[in-house]
Amino acid sequence: MGLITGVIAFFYHLPQIYKWLFKPYYILSILMSSAFLILRKCPGLCENLNTEREDGNPCDFDWREVEILMFLSAIVMMKNRRAITLEQHAGNLFMFSKVANVILFFRLDIRLGIFYFALCIAFVMTCKPPLYMGPEYIKYFSEKTIDEELNHDTRVTWIVEFYANWSPECQSFAPVFADLSLKYNCAGLRFGKIDAGRYGEVAQRYKVSTSPLAKQLPSLVLFQSGREVMRRPMVDNKCRAVSWTFSEENIIREFNLNELYEASKKIKKGRGEDNPLPPEGSEEPQPGPDTPAESKKDQ
Repeated sequence: MGLITGVIAFFYHLPQIYKWLFKPYYILSILMSSAFLILRKCPGLCENLNTEREDGNPCDFDWREVEILMFLSAIVMMKNRRAITLEQHAGNLFMFSKVANVILFFRLDIRLGIFYFALCIAFVMTCKPPLYMGPEYIKYFSEKTIDEELNHDTRVTWIVEFYANWSPECQSFAPVFADLSLKYNCAGLRFGKIDAGRYGEVAQRYKVSTSPLAKQLPSLVLFQSGREVMRRPMVDNKCRAVSWTFSEENIIREFNLNELYEASKKIKKGRGEDNPLPPEGSEEPQPGPDTPAESKKDQ
């Protein structure tokens, strides 16, 4: 049953996997993650490697290498139990594969270990996961626009994500939040985002810590009549986030999105408003030259 589920999931994500093949970040990640496997199995290279196998075959894994690879598989399976998106699954696989490669290369030859470790550092410093650039109905706030938008029309309910570009969790959550905005955006229910790493004063004002140790990013905050009603994840007395899974199902349930949507879509544009709400499913109006706004590239 598990095999059938895995095959179905693979073919479901096949178009997305196909797109990955043309992105340098994922190509390099696959090569880096399989570097030891390639070296150990490649004819012409493996003959010069050391081995602890009893038969002396340098082109096959010894028992210690098999143990390390099996331990890696167990760790990846445990971490991926809480993964939501395909990007999170791939990110966990790439990260722990590189850790295993470092151990295997240092065990094989300290010079190879140092060289591979240096490559990993260079990769982390120069290559970043591609940002989500798909369709969405999300307003990107700045420090000058967030308060104005939240208080512009008290009938409008806002769900605002506080994020940071350096956070892998925020990058993985981006397509989930975008999908929710496509499903639930309407005249009275809007979706917004603000870069808490870029606008630190706004994050402090709304009590969202950007420290990696606090684990508060991403944070989803529900605003009604310009006031915060709830947020996820919740924060304990030590200012650390209570563990919470940012899945689409959890968000719909915790924020009562179905009920909010049914109530909010009945709201009509007010008469005489200078900046009326766009109709359901419409695109955001283009800002004028004097209107501060952000595009996805500003992320």
